[in-house]
Amino acid sequence: MASSVPGKKSKEDWRRAKDLEAARKAGTVPAELDEEGNEINPHIPQYMSQAPWYVDTGKASLKHQRAPEGMSQETIASLESSWYTRGKRAGPAAKRYRKGACENCGAMTHVSKDCVERPRKKGARWTNRDIQADEVVEDISLGYEGKRDRWNGYDPSTQAELIQEHELVEEARKRKKAEELDKAQLQMSLDVATKVSKGSTAAEDPDETEGYFGADGDESDGDEDKYAEGAGVSGQKFDAKTRITVRNLRIREDTAKYLMNLDVKSAHYDPKTRSMRGNPNMANPNAAYRGDNVLRGSGDTAAMGRLQGFAWSASPSDSPEGQVHLQANPTQSDRLYRSHLEERAEKDTETKSSILAQYGGLEHLVEAPPPELLQSATEHYVEYSRSGQVVRGKESMRPRSKYEEDVHPMNHSTTWGSWWEDGQWGYGCCKQVLRNAYCTSSG
Repeated sequence: MASSVPGKKSKEDWRRAKDLEAARKAGTVPAELDEEGNEINPHIPQYMSQAPWYVDTGKASLKHQRAPEGMSQETIASLESSWYTRGKRAGPAAKRYRKGACENCGAMTHVSKDCVERPRKKGARWTNRDIQADEVVEDISLGYEGKRDRWNGYDPSTQAELIQEHELVEEARKRKKAEELDKAQLQMSLDVATKVSKGSTAAEDPDETEGYFGADGDESDGDEDKYAEGAGVSGQKFDAKTRITVRNLRIREDTAKYLMNLDVKSAHYDPKTRSMRGNPNMANPNAAYRGDNVLRGSGDTAAMGRLQGFAWSASPSDSPEGQVHLQANPTQSDRLYRSHLEERAEKDTETKSSILAQYGGLEHLVEAPPPELLQSATEHYVEYSRSGQVVRGKESMRPRSKYEEDVHPMNHSTTWGSWWEDGQWGYGCCKQVLRNAYCTSSG
């Protein structure tokens, strides 16, 4: 039932929208189109696909994520900077402390508890020194959504400064690591020289100098082979730094599913999950790949479905432990299902025995002839010509009915009902309509 309030969705509408979104993500329903007819990726997060309140048009679109057409980068930067004036001061700083100003820095635009300057031992109220200029305070009227917009007034230029700071930290870390490596190599050379001077071998163990450092100088690379047992497995990627083996979603030696059929009207391919559930080769039933749904229905899928159905339909009285749950206790579910099948087989055997004991017929089940004799299947070879005549072999006899055939009483040569005229049936040989009439036809 639709909602009576215009513009407000009912519970049923929300459920339909949720089901439609799930179907689009699964690939069973085509993707949503924007105003220009382009498909919108259903896996885009909602906070990116949903337009802000001040540019929302009520239609599916991603225009709010793109720069307006015909607008230069300078214009965009000016619009972004015109929202708030950042870091500007309202004129020069005062020479003396003013009544009502901040006791810490001397600015009139805030009080001491809101001051962001470093707390002084003696504030500007008592020293009249280093009085800060007043900040620019803007009064921007925002609505309900604007006040709660987390990105309202965000300056993207701060991201570049953050990236630059991280780059400087990374360079300093690499420089420090290189210095430590040089010191370690120098110390190792001194140790080797000391051993040589004492008359011992340079290194009793040939791998002694390689146990601490690898080719790139990283101390953690010396025992890399110890953790990289599965690094050569197809479809896996080993990271020696983090000791983590990552399983890729698709083995690179396999052909990508979207290359199975390049027809745009074939089965839908979902690039997010790399799945093609439909059959892209409908015209070729002998194709090697017929969609993911065919693979999902093979193997033990049917047996697992029957086991899950038993767990759903089983009552708590069927299990001594209570409710049957396949995921919580799979061993218990499997044992109960096996015992259920055995009990059902015993009941079927008892029912069959009782029916045979009451009505009989055991001789037709136990002492029945082989199926080959029942179906009249023999190895007798007969070859026919195009006209239907026997060329080689002996033609098999036609099965005859239990009734007498080709027997015509009362001197008739045809059967009763072989002739009809004016609503009356009769013999075709003598055209008589009486059933017991004697045939007088000479032919």
